[in-house]
Amino acid sequence: MNPLALGPFTDAPGFVEAQAHDAADELAEYRSRFVFAEPQLIYLDGNSLGRLPVATQQHLHELVAEEWGSRLIASWGEGWWTLGRDTGDLLAPLIGAVPGSVVVSDSTSVCLFKLAWGALRLQSGRSRIITDDLNFPTDLFVLQAAADAAGGGRIEVIPSRDGIHGPVAAIKAALDQDVALVSLSHVVFKSGYLYDMRKITEAAHEVGALVLWDLSHSAGVVNADLSTVDLAVGCTYKYLNGGPGAPAFMYVHPELPLENPLLGWWGHARPFDFDLEYRPASNIARLQTGTMPILSLAAIAPAAQLVAEAGISRIRSKSVALTGYLIDLADEVLAPLGFEVASPRDAARRGSHVSLRHPDAWRVVQSMINDARVVPDFRDPDNIRFGLAPLYVGFGDIHTAVHRIAALIREDRPSQYRRDRSTVT
Repeated sequence: MNPLALGPFTDAPGFVEAQAHDAADELAEYRSRFVFAEPQLIYLDGNSLGRLPVATQQHLHELVAEEWGSRLIASWGEGWWTLGRDTGDLLAPLIGAVPGSVVVSDSTSVCLFKLAWGALRLQSGRSRIITDDLNFPTDLFVLQAAADAAGGGRIEVIPSRDGIHGPVAAIKAALDQDVALVSLSHVVFKSGYLYDMRKITEAAHEVGALVLWDLSHSAGVVNADLSTVDLAVGCTYKYLNGGPGAPAFMYVHPELPLENPLLGWWGHARPFDFDLEYRPASNIARLQTGTMPILSLAAIAPAAQLVAEAGISRIRSKSVALTGYLIDLADEVLAPLGFEVASPRDAARRGSHVSLRHPDAWRVVQSMINDARVVPDFRDPDNIRFGLAPLYVGFGDIHTAVHRIAALIREDRPSQYRRDRSTVT
């Protein structure tokens, strides 16, 4: 079979419009500040792993060569020891938090466990945890583990009516005096549905419940205000572009006396006293446990500084435009070829990724990656997710990607691929 035409599709409807949008884009300059190793590749998976910022390459080179290579152990006292809190302060304004309320430490799952356990310990006498069936499965596993470790508790999973929109009314109806914790994803991982954080938090607080938000799919791309929120957690490797496996962040409201279930020397008030009696730090450092992965932690700052420089409001504005543009093109070009939009059409209730359903989604994704050089990701059973990172994705990328996908469907290229799946999807 001949190679697929990769465009740009200058004669296709909408090409001039896409060019005009890109020419007027206030964030267009940021594209050059990311690594593009393959110019023909259209990377639409920023909701799984963000692109590598150019500044991060230089920053890590200097850290390895100078801080580790030359300064060696002295670097612990020259910035490494406080890096988790310093990076937290850098992230705080990006997620609507105050300085001193955010710390970067551990994986998202470990951070979620710490916060959920701490919340449940504060809610003695309450036994229910409310979540929904749109939440990331690991979050549910962690919530149950935290409940067991904290002395018991029952998770109540509220179903979505359509697998796309959050069951807001049903969640509110389930709230009562027995609810200890409500834990939801701010933007849900499959459909991209965006919860109204303020309204859910207010409803939970009316019955005395605490709320824990997972910001993994919203941090760096959606406006948030954590001023009245109890707890939040999120990863740094999606729209914050911190790199594969970069540590996660934890937010705790400054007035919430949360304990840490995993005691370690990095959370100690005076760690270098090597006291055998544990005394927690008085600040957010108390949520730290063991030695930080400094190289991964250090990679977060250059990328977060790009987000801060561009501004969350401008990023959000472009995100809304990009996702709306993709949905319009999908309706026009891809719907007749078997695709269905599986994300909210209301921009106010949509994050920065768009899901399309297709009955043969797995094989379509393989063809997209290998034939069309368009990289999304697949989520079982039939979701193709397009993560549109506004700092490096343009309207022309989306126009070209949609028409490449249409071409591979018309040429029946997905039929060349096996139905069995790889480990990583």
